[in-house]
Amino acid sequence: MKHNPFKNLTKNEWILYILSLVITGVSGFIAGGAGLLSTFSSMLGVTALIFVAKGDVYGQLFSIFFGLLYGIVSFKFRYYGEVITYVGMTVPSAFVTLISWLKHPYKDSDEVEVSHLTVKKGIGVLLISSAVTVAFYFILGALDTPNLIVSTVSIFTSCAASVLLIMRLPHYALAYSANDIVLIILWVLASIKSIEYLPMVLCFTMFLANDLYGFFNWRKMKRNQAAD
Repeated sequence: MKHNPFKNLTKNEWILYILSLVITGVSGFIAGGAGLLSTFSSMLGVTALIFVAKGDVYGQLFSIFFGLLYGIVSFKFRYYGEVITYVGMTVPSAFVTLISWLKHPYKDSDEVEVSHLTVKKGIGVLLISSAVTVAFYFILGALDTPNLIVSTVSIFTSCAASVLLIMRLPHYALAYSANDIVLIILWVLASIKSIEYLPMVLCFTMFLANDLYGFFNWRKMKRNQAAD
C-alpha cells in the first residue's frame, strides 16, 4: 500500500471522480451548514468507490472511514438499520476485505486478483445474506426503525455485496448497485423531512454510477488477467 492510488486513475476515471465530488459538494452547499457532515462523508464515499472499482486496496481503507462517518449521519436520522449495517457489518467486512486483497495481489501489482463465481460461492452468499437479514429485521423492528422494509432490504444487498467483495468477485458491484437504489429511496424519504439529507441522495446516485463502472471495470480486469 505504498503506492499513490491517484496516479493510477485514467482520464475517464478522473472525470467520473471529479464529477462525483462536484455533485456531492454542490448538494452540500444547497443543504447549508447542517449538511456538512453528510457532504464530507459523501465525498469520502465516492473516493472509496473509484478505487474499489479499480480493485485497489486503498478503496477498502477509504471505505472504513466512510462507513464510520455514514453511521453517524444515519444515527442522527434514526436509520438504525444503516448504522448497524455500516458500523457493524460494512466497516468490519472492509477491514477483512483489505487483508484479503493484500494477500491476493495480481502479480505483485496494485490490482487485486479477480476470483471466479461458482455455484457453491453463490449459494453461500445467498444463505449468509438471508440469515443476517432475517435476524436484523426483528432487531430493527424492536428499535422502531423508520421505513423498516426499505432498511431491511438495504441490509440484504449490503451483506451480499460485502461477502462478494471479500471473495474478490465482480458481482459485488451489482449487489451494491441494487443497494444504491434502495438507499436513494431511503434518503429521499429523509430529505422530504429535512433538506440536510439531500447530499446523501446525490451521494448514492453517484455511488450507483461508480458501482456500475466498477462492474464493467472488474469484468475487464478479469479478462485481462485471464489473457496473461
